[in-house]
Amino acid sequence: MSGHSKWASIKHKKGAADAKRGKIFTKIIKEITIAAREGGGDEESNPTLRTAVLKAKSANMPKDNIERAIKKGTGDLEGTSYQEMTYEAYGPGGVAILINILTDNKNRTAAEIRNLLSKGNGNLGETGCVSYLFKRKGIIGYDSGNYSEDEVIDAALEAGAEDVTAEGEIIEVLTEPDDFSNVLENLQGKGFKEETAEVTMLPDSRIELDEDTTRKALKLIEQLEDHDDVQSVATNIDIPDDFDFEGE
Repeated sequence: MSGHSKWASIKHKKGAADAKRGKIFTKIIKEITIAAREGGGDEESNPTLRTAVLKAKSANMPKDNIERAIKKGTGDLEGTSYQEMTYEAYGPGGVAILINILTDNKNRTAAEIRNLLSKGNGNLGETGCVSYLFKRKGIIGYDSGNYSEDEVIDAALEAGAEDVTAEGEIIEVLTEPDDFSNVLENLQGKGFKEETAEVTMLPDSRIELDEDTTRKALKLIEQLEDHDDVQSVATNIDIPDDFDFEGE
């Protein structure tokens, strides 16, 4: 999992900027709406919804926003109909990219994603071309300035986490997708306040690129994540320990 914590740090900083623009709330609302539409509005019987709601709470989304999103999904309130898709692509240097989409117009979104990839020296691939390189996992991130690695490890493993890694400013708790909600709630109950919390796709292995290509790949990933219809982006790029993010 080398390099994941460093990218999580950048995503967290970017996520804070997104929150100011309201983007992060919009994306989570879509996620909640889809989860409620497909599995019902009861968090206890719908683990996907429960995970989305926990993500919303981690982002400090108001309770009213969460409840409205659930009602739109169940049909109790009128709302937009979203379609969920996953695009598989290659970026600069041949890095694998998985793009999770929620859109109300797949033709428009497909054209816009192709355009972003083309401008960023990437291209869409065939279904299955890169997805086999990833596994779905839960990731919970903590600020190492607030907690020691040992106390997070003890609490996380006791809660049923799979692994804990620490690198730079972020301590990451890794879980199986089905255990994510329970582990997160258990840690919250013990007083741990997470910086990030999501179920995402993690690569089995990573590829290292030269500095210039790494910078181009990260720029493309950031542009993809900024797209309104993109819920998440996963990649197998390996970020060197001495990589200078500030030089971007």
